[in-house]
Amino acid sequence: MRVTIKDVSREAGVSIKTVSRVLNNEKYVHAETRARVNEVVERLHFRPSSAARMLAGRRSFQIALICDNPSPYYVYEMQSGIRDRCEEAGVRMIAQPYDRQSSRLLADIESLIDSTQIDGLILTPPASDDPAVLALLAERAVPFVCVSPGADVAQRPATFIDNRRAAREMTAYLIGLGHRRIGFITGDPGFATSAQRTTGYRDALQAAGLGVEDALIRPGNYGFASGADGAAQLLALADPPSAIFAANDEMAAGALAVAHQRGVKVPAALSIAGLD
Repeated sequence: MRVTIKDVSREAGVSIKTVSRVLNNEKYVHAETRARVNEVVERLHFRPSSAARMLAGRRSFQIALICDNPSPYYVYEMQSGIRDRCEEAGVRMIAQPYDRQSSRLLADIESLIDSTQIDGLILTPPASDDPAVLALLAERAVPFVCVSPGADVAQRPATFIDNRRAAREMTAYLIGLGHRRIGFITGDPGFATSAQRTTGYRDALQAAGLGVEDALIRPGNYGFASGADGAAQLLALADPPSAIFAANDEMAAGALAVAHQRGVKVPAALSIAGLD
């Protein structure tokens, strides 16, 4: 039979309200009582009913992740981190694919909000910069956090790195190793991070007194195949670069694969770097 909160209450010798406070990690519960309740919860394998928690607290205990990225590893890592943190808080993560080309994009997100009554959303690029999506969430008063937004990072809850600085430092590191011809494989143009990382690459070359050669910059889309294509084009130049810097690690892996296929020794004959 399903273990209920009443069973936990009886076994721990405390009120149902106290058990609820422990489960919701609320304050004003004595440490000894909290430990006793948690021990009973684990021993009885008690799992709170989501429906009951929703009725009691007007929360769904569900958070949605809106994601669209050509890098499977990026999506996997993002989901893993969010899921781990949600488990700590007793919250379920819902992953919702995001297709910026879909005519039903906003309708699908609104349907998700209505059908699940989610407590909030996490937006990854490029959804984190989509004006229509941001306007919808503001209109519906749905809490959200952006991952790596391209602008207005101080105007909305967000987590991000300084992409321009990171790319500048990586390029400067390669220059410090003695490289003067450094190829660069850009990210997806639909992501704000792509322009930021390309700018950082240019910054470092200019700061070192090296010219920015357009032939050494090749388009990518953050996927493995685009990194391989970009590297193949760079290595086919009459004067190929001695280093290739890819705007993310998955494209750098693609570049590494091409180097191996062509018998180019890494790093003896070619240095390869990625960002992420």
